[in-house]
Amino acid sequence: MNTAVQTQQKNVVKEALRQDKSLFQLPKEGDLVEGNIIGRESGALYIDLGAHGTGVIFGKEYYQAQDLLKKVKVGEKISAKIVLLENEDGYRELSLKEAGEEMSWNVLKQKQQTGELIDVRITDANRGGLMTEVEGMVGFLPVSQLTPAHYPRVEGGDKEKILEELKKFIGQIFHVRVLDSIAKENKLIVSEKAAENDAIQVSLAKYKVGDVVEGTITGVVDFGAFIKFDPLIEGLIHISELDWQLIENPRDVVSVGDKVQAKIVDISAEGRVSLSLKALKQDPWTGMESRFKKGDNVSGEIKRVHSYGALVRLDENIQGLLHVSEFGDEEAMRKAIHEGETRDFEVLSIDSKEHRIALKLKA
Repeated sequence: MNTAVQTQQKNVVKEALRQDKSLFQLPKEGDLVEGNIIGRESGALYIDLGAHGTGVIFGKEYYQAQDLLKKVKVGEKISAKIVLLENEDGYRELSLKEAGEEMSWNVLKQKQQTGELIDVRITDANRGGLMTEVEGMVGFLPVSQLTPAHYPRVEGGDKEKILEELKKFIGQIFHVRVLDSIAKENKLIVSEKAAENDAIQVSLAKYKVGDVVEGTITGVVDFGAFIKFDPLIEGLIHISELDWQLIENPRDVVSVGDKVQAKIVDISAEGRVSLSLKALKQDPWTGMESRFKKGDNVSGEIKRVHSYGALVRLDENIQGLLHVSEFGDEEAMRKAIHEGETRDFEVLSIDSKEHRIALKLKA
């Protein structure tokens, strides 16, 4: 850029200031500006910023944006960010990279506010979730923000196994929403669960507590089983809702792939659905007082011995509790009884509503 051009641009600025200062507001570092490309040299691009003078992109800023700068031509309009108000040559030093990043963050903030659905490709995975890219910015999709269909169900929560499951998604396209975007912290969080939420709410509106649905068991964990009964909805059957009898391992009752009917017992405000298998089975405790009475002598098999007492199987569906207090302490109890034994007991109390029978070991 020759000296005559520089002088001309400076004179334009000075004249505008003299004529009416109210029409011209000096820019400051960090401002986004727009202008037409008026020239280029090896490693430098010159931009006419009008009353703001002439800007230049060179050095490190030129190198970082060289792939984009190769595509622009003299006369085209371009946006950039002021990184130095005036250098020793009188130019405003500009950054195309920083301008692009700021514009990207502005777009991301807008997408967050509008809740726009976007498609992203999964680029990497770590123990906490999945990595992706949105508007050129690196985003993070936490495990907690995955839909049930993609949530890694790993026994015992083994982190290495969870990572193995997450890596299977690399290269796949996920539908997400921007959950959080903070440019200063370079923080971009996206959610697959939030993206699916509207559609799920529409589907949930078709169901109510008390409905009986048919679905497929999609996962079995220590605390229960997951059942998918709608293309978009997966609910949980808690271990306590699998059967009337005490269940210690849900895998003894259901397996992945089983087709089952279940009753909806709760739909939370957040859209979590709880279901029950036992609600569709006859309650074996109904009329229990007519079968067992306080003081009755009964025979039963000791199924499990816990610190609080022993569970005694009286018939196929009924279990009673032999409390540890009957022995004084746990050590004495474990010496007196053993799992698998069949012993004689006395019924101390019955509560059909609470499904409880208290027992005492007969001498």
